[in-house]
Amino acid sequence: MKDKILHHICNWRMIIPVIFLYLEIVFHLYMKLDMAYFPVFAIMSFAIGMFVSGILYFLPLKAAITAGAAVTVITAAIFVIECICRDILQQYYQIFSAIDTAAGNRLTDYSSAVIQSVSENAAGILLMLAVPVVLLIISFKYSGNEENIRKAAGIIVLCFALLIYLAGYAVITYGPWKGDFTPSMLYRTDTNTDDQVEQLGVITMLRINIRNEIFGVPETDRGEVSDSASEAVSGEKDADAEENVTAEAEPEPDYPYNVLDIDLKSYAQNASSSNSKWLSEYFDSVVPTRQNEYTGMFEGYNVIFITAEGFSGYMIDPELTPTLYRMSHEGFVFPNFYSTLHFTSTSGGEFQNLTGLYPKAGFPVSMTETGEQGTYLPFTLANQLNRKGYTSIGYHFNQNMYGRELSHPNLGMEWRQFTECSRPLSAEVNSSGNAYWPQSDNYMIEQTFDDYKDSQPFNIYYLTISGHLPYGFSSSQMASRNREAVEDLPYSETTKAYIAANLELEKGLTTLINDLEEAGIADNTLIVMAPDHIPYSDIDVLEELAGRSFNSESLENLDEKSVDTDVYKNTLIIWSASMEQPVQVDKPCSQVDILPTVSNLLGLEYDSRMMAGTDVMSETDPIVIFFSTSWLTERGSYNRYTGGFTPAEGENMSQEEQDAYVENIKYIVDCRLDMGAMIIEEDYYRQVLE
Repeated sequence: MKDKILHHICNWRMIIPVIFLYLEIVFHLYMKLDMAYFPVFAIMSFAIGMFVSGILYFLPLKAAITAGAAVTVITAAIFVIECICRDILQQYYQIFSAIDTAAGNRLTDYSSAVIQSVSENAAGILLMLAVPVVLLIISFKYSGNEENIRKAAGIIVLCFALLIYLAGYAVITYGPWKGDFTPSMLYRTDTNTDDQVEQLGVITMLRINIRNEIFGVPETDRGEVSDSASEAVSGEKDADAEENVTAEAEPEPDYPYNVLDIDLKSYAQNASSSNSKWLSEYFDSVVPTRQNEYTGMFEGYNVIFITAEGFSGYMIDPELTPTLYRMSHEGFVFPNFYSTLHFTSTSGGEFQNLTGLYPKAGFPVSMTETGEQGTYLPFTLANQLNRKGYTSIGYHFNQNMYGRELSHPNLGMEWRQFTECSRPLSAEVNSSGNAYWPQSDNYMIEQTFDDYKDSQPFNIYYLTISGHLPYGFSSSQMASRNREAVEDLPYSETTKAYIAANLELEKGLTTLINDLEEAGIADNTLIVMAPDHIPYSDIDVLEELAGRSFNSESLENLDEKSVDTDVYKNTLIIWSASMEQPVQVDKPCSQVDILPTVSNLLGLEYDSRMMAGTDVMSETDPIVIFFSTSWLTERGSYNRYTGGFTPAEGENMSQEEQDAYVENIKYIVDCRLDMGAMIIEEDYYRQVLE
């Protein structure tokens, strides 16, 4: 009897755990992920495969074969989809949580990029899709018919699956893992999907996603709020330092803080949840930024804010893009501005630009969630300026994506796009009546300026589209439109197409400035422009434009272990025709710093403690936070993978000072990355501000 059970166990069903293990190994090798976590993802994937096999033993043979084939094909397809998503969108997807996002977006916009990615990854797709199916078909000849033994064999396999899972859980919990992210931490979160895939495996990442959807995310112990951490970047002078100021030195004005009168201690004591309590305690510990000589510099001005699709400042040229060059060199100049990639690229970049917060590093998509939940966001420019009587309108010459029909009105603007809005826009079409893809940024400006020019003061938001991937003269009609202008440039076809597509943005800015001047309001209008993200799928383009290597092989899968972070350097424009001379700001800064900086320039009342960004004009040091949670400040840079800190040139710090500084900034980084999601989930601003 025992021999029969053993024989029945060793049949085709046992190929499932082998296939699961095979897929994880091939995926990690093909995507060049860290194999140091092999004991974790190997054991866990095999355990899940054993569980599936055990279930199949309880099905009749034909039903089991059908179910086994379906599981194999679907699982292999998931690995292929994750590979393509990583290649095109630079992130892995919690597929079950991403269904709503995918259903609401026009994925046909990426069709040519998908076809290109499939072609480029044909070898990996063959290994991940064809090989498992062939293995399963070959294994079918080892099928048994002992119906009276089948269920007993299934029980034994399920018991083995449980034992293997417990062994894997022990490895996750008690293994000698080091670093800022460990398997144990990642096993208990719904964020940091990329790290989950690398350390736990694709299958376990998806299983955790299902667990979190059903049972919720395990509560995290955030520890005590640190007062010393915020002081590390506050720029405040201590008493001893002030005593050493010489009599000859001119005292600086005692600027007030950008802070609202809120009793955060009281809110912490009466918080409705642990997250609300933590937020109140954390914000109460933060040293707010002070106002400065630039506070209110543009008070009462019209505002035009542009989020530029896939833009990189490396393409700016005084002859080819004279308007971009003028605006980036004659206004506020930020030579150390970074547009670091965070979750969902375009939507995540917009979220940083418009809210001063970081998006959640996982689903649900933060910007989309604010619209669906009606989250109170009092600090967005539109909501702040609306309280002062401004007219706020947003434009995007595209279909509805990422739920903007809900999120952007919630940001405070009348939202106009092609569909799902009260005043739909009309696309530019060719002679055959077909809409161009992508649409022209210049056409967008031409068609909309008259909407608002007489509605002063106005606050206008443009989300551009001409620079959307893929970059090719056959795949981008904007690139094709401007092909002649770039034909003689010493670059590859892809780079020339990228520049050509973005020339529509150059034309649009030229048109905008001319229109403002003709209307006599250029000197009373502030223009802000920032990218949503770099052209992350074509790092070769950036290397050509910059004339240097960024270790693009590493960044191909958004692996920041060794990549040169200068790949994220970009251009932030804060410009008005009224500025008589440029102002250079050398501090490292990033997209989350835009909202507090512009709010201060406009003289708006806001609470600087409640944003992840920092007014760059203040004494407080901004922190540039990368996707990997590595970071950069004026005092140095930290590599999350090595745990090493590199002081900035001329920065003298003892080892003890370095250690304390690094721990403090790491704490702030963790807080700033977490607070955006918690603010949305708790609708925290409404609790303390409305």
